[in-house]
Amino acid sequence: MAIPGGIDVFTKLLVTGGAGFIGCNFIHYMREKHPDVAIVNLDALTYAANPASLERVAQEPGYTFVEGDIADAGTVEQAMSGVDAVVHFAAESHVDRSIADPGVFVRTNVLGTQVLLEAARRHQVQRFLQVSTDEVYGSLEATGFFTEDTPLAANSPYSASKAGADLMVRAYHETYGLPTLITRCSNNYGPYQHDEKLIPTLIRKALADEPLPLYGDGRNVRDWLFVEDHCRAIDTVLHTGRVGQVYNVGGHNEWRNLDIAKLILARLGKPESLIAFVEDRLGHDRRYAIDASKMAQELGWMPQVQFEQGIVATVDWYVKRYATQA
Repeated sequence: MAIPGGIDVFTKLLVTGGAGFIGCNFIHYMREKHPDVAIVNLDALTYAANPASLERVAQEPGYTFVEGDIADAGTVEQAMSGVDAVVHFAAESHVDRSIADPGVFVRTNVLGTQVLLEAARRHQVQRFLQVSTDEVYGSLEATGFFTEDTPLAANSPYSASKAGADLMVRAYHETYGLPTLITRCSNNYGPYQHDEKLIPTLIRKALADEPLPLYGDGRNVRDWLFVEDHCRAIDTVLHTGRVGQVYNVGGHNEWRNLDIAKLILARLGKPESLIAFVEDRLGHDRRYAIDASKMAQELGWMPQVQFEQGIVATVDWYVKRYATQA
């Protein structure tokens, strides 16, 4: 049952970036939770995409794949036909790559989002949900939490491009009345994440008995959220969130990168001597931590997967994956 301003049923959903890490997990989740909802997956199949992650749903009725760039208006127009809701994951998301080439991030994350918003306005979609990140808030000291009212203070080209996209989403709501929603999540972990991200990198290096690279002193803190919990949160906001609102989605689960590395090494029976500290990343945020009480109080969402269980399942999943690739 939807709360006032929410919607009980969607019939056709456009998911952008559905071949990426969170996107493919969300499609799997939605096919199981809402099998009657048709899904159009628009993805450019860049290096970060993994079409194999969707093999199980690729031949199912009600699932359509469109290969294309979200910044291409013609492709977006085709994908948006008949859609009544949009969940927008598609983005360049690797901070190191954004430092090396910021322009790619501005084009995809800002311009691409604006192209999608304009098409959604023309097609009069009922909901447009922008999946964003806690990185738009900048960096925290040792105490305190990001709330939905925390000022945007992006410190990397990646997070700045996501903040720009968020503001464009807000502008389309305030100016044109487009029914938008924004979620800002903490770090996700789980199956199908690209190898360049922290946890898959640590697992892969450990299995090969190679040094595990940690920036600086390894004491940067992140709030970790299992990807399936994030998918439940997005589904909840999509159906019951208040239009025009921002919702923070966090795991209430802070870990130092150094301790994540030690946990993975212990699970794999590898020595901590494999940990190697490398030169710190430019503009490296020290700590992220989400206050997700708005999600709990308004929408009844709380993370369900305990980190101790989730990280074991994640490590085991990657061990099997890398074994099949050997």
